[in-house]
Amino acid sequence: MPLGTEQSLFRALAIGGSDSSGGAGVQADLKTFARFGVYGTSALTLVTAQNTYGVTRVDLLPAASVAAQLDAVLGDVGSDAIKTGALGSAELVTVVASRLRAHGAPNLVVDPVLVSKHGHRLAS
Repeated sequence: MPLGTEQSLFRALAIGGSDSSGGAGVQADLKTFARFGVYGTSALTLVTAQNTYGVTRVDLLPAASVAAQLDAVLGDVGSDAIKTGALGSAELVTVVASRLRAHGAPNLVVDPVLVSKHGHRLAS
């Protein structure tokens, strides 16, 4: 049986941005999942250079990379719930929606993160 698919383990997928300081984004989602005994997986849409003072850079990942991450996780480990965060662009929103639809994604929580807590835009 693939890692994370044990029947007694709830699986959650975090889709969003990477926060290099670990205080937000997918890193924070994974910490929360672990705290509650949830097996967390992730798919990154963008990478930020940030710390407790602010965001200095945002790089969107290619749509094909985001789609491949989603297909890899959902095609193997699966998910009982999915949470989105910063998706970065209309193109990435479309790719995420398409892949989630294709995999019959259940229990979706949408948190449209558009701006960091320091006011830096995370979406075009």
